[in-house]
Amino acid sequence: MADEITGKPAVSKPKIKDIKLNSILEVTKAINSNFSTEKLLEIFENVLRSQLSIGKLILFSYDEDWKCLLKYGVEAEMATIDVAKEFGHIKEISTIDYTSSAAQHTFEIVVPVYHKASPLAYVLIGDLNEDKLEVSAAIKHLPFVQTLANIIMVAIENKKLAKENIRQAAMRKELELASEMQNMLFPSKLPNNGLLQIAAYYLPHQQVGGDYYDFIQLDENEVAFCMADVSGKGVPAALLMSNFQANLRILLNNMSSLSDLVKELNTKVIQNAKGEKFITLFIARYNIVTKILTYINAGHNPPLLGTENSITMLKVGCTGLGMFDELSKVKEGVVSIDPGSIVLCYTDGVVEIENEEGEEFGVSMLKDTLRSKFNGDMETLNNTIIADVIRHKGSRPYVDDIALFSCRIF
Repeated sequence: MADEITGKPAVSKPKIKDIKLNSILEVTKAINSNFSTEKLLEIFENVLRSQLSIGKLILFSYDEDWKCLLKYGVEAEMATIDVAKEFGHIKEISTIDYTSSAAQHTFEIVVPVYHKASPLAYVLIGDLNEDKLEVSAAIKHLPFVQTLANIIMVAIENKKLAKENIRQAAMRKELELASEMQNMLFPSKLPNNGLLQIAAYYLPHQQVGGDYYDFIQLDENEVAFCMADVSGKGVPAALLMSNFQANLRILLNNMSSLSDLVKELNTKVIQNAKGEKFITLFIARYNIVTKILTYINAGHNPPLLGTENSITMLKVGCTGLGMFDELSKVKEGVVSIDPGSIVLCYTDGVVEIENEEGEEFGVSMLKDTLRSKFNGDMETLNNTIIADVIRHKGSRPYVDDIALFSCRIF
């Protein structure tokens, strides 16, 4: 039987209904079989273009930005429509009213695809021939087009989420391994005897961080200890610090002076960081027999040297490592240590953390805590400092790594 208006063979309603049902089944099977996004879009195009005779279509999907996933029957420039501007306000199936005159007559309908309150996609469809009296397929099949688009776009979004979950799981594993490797950098045991009592504390801002402390027994009479901080955070900072620690330990036993050591470390940082990061460092050598502490402060927060009667800051040194190709002026500080003195090393995450009024914890509060706990053990001192920091910051988040290295010299 022919259609009375167009003269074309009529397509019975049951057949159209069967086409739509079979299309839903085909898409469902494809989703269950984990077909690729490209294959799902191919099925979508075949159903709309070949079986429902929709002549023009563009499918825009959101993935950090609006991208054209599928188009046919239109010029290439139609894929560059400003989706957010043109359709961001549309929540229901609507006729198109472009602000861009170049695209005004290309499409008839926009079909939004939402998940909860967020748009996943916009389907633009059109095939109206104004010289014909027939109803446009784009209009006749709108509810079905919307249903099929929803099914396919949700499936594509689920695929994205699954990939993202896999990516995040792999990243978490990498971070766990990086964290384990970083923990291996820190000394597993610190001295607590009649000569030295040392305790350390480290809290990375992220799973891995860029702060580092170390203690090395050089020989029977001499020890070395240090604290360092890489600019930046996360895995890049941790990797640079790992390399720095390896170089420091190798060079420490082969350099006649701390000045030569620091100059060579600066060269290594320049080579490895390529000017993108720098490292602040405090490093000291202590002779147990002579009670002399020799140190260099390379742009680091000055450690506190506390005695029963005073607190001084260990500032002598040079600029941070990796800031300049060469360190022309490197000064060594030399201090005679009174028995019972405390050297307290820390990173800027301790003193720069702010409270809800924007006030930093500061060096003065750190000195107050050192005075109040001067006669206690080093672990108690560290724990008290952290408790004071937590109380000071209140509800404010940590914004940097925090490290403490407290050493009492008998």
